[in-house]
Amino acid sequence: MLHRDSAATKEQLLNLNEALDSGAFVQVRRILNRSLPAVDVAHLLESSPPKVRNVLWNLIDRELGGEILQHLSEDISSEILSKMNPQELVDVTAGLDLDDIADLLQQLPDQIIQEVLRSMDSQNRHRLEQVLSYPEDTAGGLMNIDTITVRPDITIDVVLRYLRLHPKIPDMTDNLPVVNRKDELVGILPISKILVSDPSSSVRELMNTDVITITAEMPELEVAQLFERHDLVSAPVVDNNHVLLGRITIDDVVDVIREEAEHSFMGMAGLDEDEDTFAPIWKTTKRRSVWLFINLLTALMASYVIGLFEAAIDKVVALAILMPIVASMGGVAGSQTLTLMIRGIALGHVAGPNTRWLIRREAIVGLISGLVWAVVVAAVAIWWFNDKTIGLVIALAVVINLVVAAVAGASLPSILRIFGVDPAIAGSVVLTTITDIVGFMAFLGLATLFYA
Repeated sequence: MLHRDSAATKEQLLNLNEALDSGAFVQVRRILNRSLPAVDVAHLLESSPPKVRNVLWNLIDRELGGEILQHLSEDISSEILSKMNPQELVDVTAGLDLDDIADLLQQLPDQIIQEVLRSMDSQNRHRLEQVLSYPEDTAGGLMNIDTITVRPDITIDVVLRYLRLHPKIPDMTDNLPVVNRKDELVGILPISKILVSDPSSSVRELMNTDVITITAEMPELEVAQLFERHDLVSAPVVDNNHVLLGRITIDDVVDVIREEAEHSFMGMAGLDEDEDTFAPIWKTTKRRSVWLFINLLTALMASYVIGLFEAAIDKVVALAILMPIVASMGGVAGSQTLTLMIRGIALGHVAGPNTRWLIRREAIVGLISGLVWAVVVAAVAIWWFNDKTIGLVIALAVVINLVVAAVAGASLPSILRIFGVDPAIAGSVVLTTITDIVGFMAFLGLATLFYA
């Protein structure tokens, strides 16, 4: 969440908190509705416990509510929206772009969405249904259909007069899509050319026909990668027949990039990227319990493997002391590879044949790292316990576990995606299980063999 980091804003937030503490709600209402921009009000709501948040929301004027909801995390906005009736939803979203309204409605049950749509006029209902027909994480769900188009056979003078008829031009408009009578995209007319060209010139003469287009079904991450590669400010969205549907702008893409970064960061801990910092105790406990339960199962599996070698551990106490070293080194090596692969997938670098090349590369890196650190660990073990056998055992175990960890870290993202599982969330849990089990099995198994 971005907000103005200025002395004036901080002072306003401080005044608001003081007014809240003293119960001066008239002053709070004035600050919320007149002094603070919507993004800072949203930041304040996200920074408040649930009871205070409810009080603040009830003090906000409804005509400002929609703009504030846009800047809230999905977890918090869903909670607020769920308490509104359909007419309140229509009122609070009045004046928002249709793509922003669609983003808010997609957080609600289908029954509520239909009631809201029935409350709207036919034109807006049809346009909103068009956006809602696409999944939220695709270009169709991301696009804004509020687009000004022109025909190729008119002059720049006509374009200028046509633009002046509009009360305002949509935000982030750096060009105008050029369409034929079937609404098929034939080019784009940059705003810069409109401003500097001869008014008698035709659109056909000045438009660019080499246009980067986005299909409505394209995943939003691919859209973000396309914007990054080509430094786009906006791009048209078309259907399979090249009919213009809308456009995507850089501010939408920035939101996608931020959400993906939060998703990867929070996902490594098994948390949702929209997790509310001030969520109720029971809700927070329930969400976290799922991954604690999964972790318990994986820990029990590792403990079961250790139990298989109980006799060897009883016989050679040093095994119990050195066991964590093998598992820990494998876990770190695997996490490095897993993180690299997830980042590569997010950037669009990892796909198809190059995945196999990366797996081979990581296996070789794992082998070299294993051999280097095996010598170090073996030397420490021999010096510590004055036992060359224990040094050889742990050296071999480290090599085996680092190679397996590297291969697993490189392979897991692709394997998990085949089964429809998000590698950012499940990857670390599965990898830890593999490195623990393989590490314990290799170390204790080799110890049993050598000391037999």
